[in-house]
Amino acid sequence: MFTYFVHRVLVMIPTLLVISILTFIIIQLPPGDYLSNQLEELKSQGESASALAKIAFYREQYSLDKPLIEQYAIWMGFWPGPNGFSGMIQGDWGQSFAYDLPVREVIGDRLGLSFLINFSTIVFIYIVAFPIGVYSATRQYSIGDYGFTLVGYLGLATPNFLLAMVLLYYANVYFGISIGGLMDDKYVDQPWSFDKALSIMDHMLIPVIVIGTSGTASMIRRLRANLLDELQKQYVTTARAKGVPRLKALVKYPIRMSLNPFIADIGNLLPDVISGSVIVSMVLSLPTVGPLLLEALQNQDQYMAGSLLMFLALLTVIGMFVSDVLLAVLDPRIRLSGGATK
Repeated sequence: MFTYFVHRVLVMIPTLLVISILTFIIIQLPPGDYLSNQLEELKSQGESASALAKIAFYREQYSLDKPLIEQYAIWMGFWPGPNGFSGMIQGDWGQSFAYDLPVREVIGDRLGLSFLINFSTIVFIYIVAFPIGVYSATRQYSIGDYGFTLVGYLGLATPNFLLAMVLLYYANVYFGISIGGLMDDKYVDQPWSFDKALSIMDHMLIPVIVIGTSGTASMIRRLRANLLDELQKQYVTTARAKGVPRLKALVKYPIRMSLNPFIADIGNLLPDVISGSVIVSMVLSLPTVGPLLLEALQNQDQYMAGSLLMFLALLTVIGMFVSDVLLAVLDPRIRLSGGATK
């Protein structure tokens, strides 16, 4: 198991390296860049020489006048730039040209809040989907099964932004929960405290439900289908024929075997949750990285966009790693594959 764990950690390094190359290529694909656009705009408006000199300074400071390969190496910190070895791997995420601030300062607490919302959403999905999926599979074609199937279809068919607006209205009217944001206004820009954490927990309820609804519905359907397939296999019939109690015959193998695809979805769930949370974050005015990423891509703010894309890629790779480790713990055949011989 330790060898498998180390192998998976080592695989993450070249994976992230390839993703960083693809990310850099993607953010360079649109013609021009933020500074070029600003330069043309300033020239057309006849702005002062100081503004033009500032843009020229940024272009030189961040080596935007050098070949793309060298720009990538400097951005990642593999090659010395004007400030020496100072790039992503050294913790320097560059400058946001649109905000005229370092990317790290612009993002601030948004990374932590985004991670908190997405992690809570995934926990919500699994806590809700697992018991309902097992119930629907073991009581196939019952009233409860039909009811949960209907709710699942509604969850898949309802747009997240529409559900967000409906829940916001009823939460405010009947429960007095404030609309929008992830905390009360008095805690914004305040240091962390117990009351601030409580305020965030209070405001997280609706975003987690909204973002997790479609994921929960699809997860219920997948677990139900997997468990139904396992329950119809011969070993389950044999166990029941030998007098094994129903609950034991269910828990010992069928549920365990049906969990493989359930756990394997962790890696896929993270990017789905993050991409699905962008519109919800804009509707609910959530201070997450989703709206920032959209704004950075529209403005061609390359260091901001590149840093956020790398953060999302890191979350995805971590999700795949957690998924692989849990699968290896659940099913020893997985960690032996590739090294086992007959």
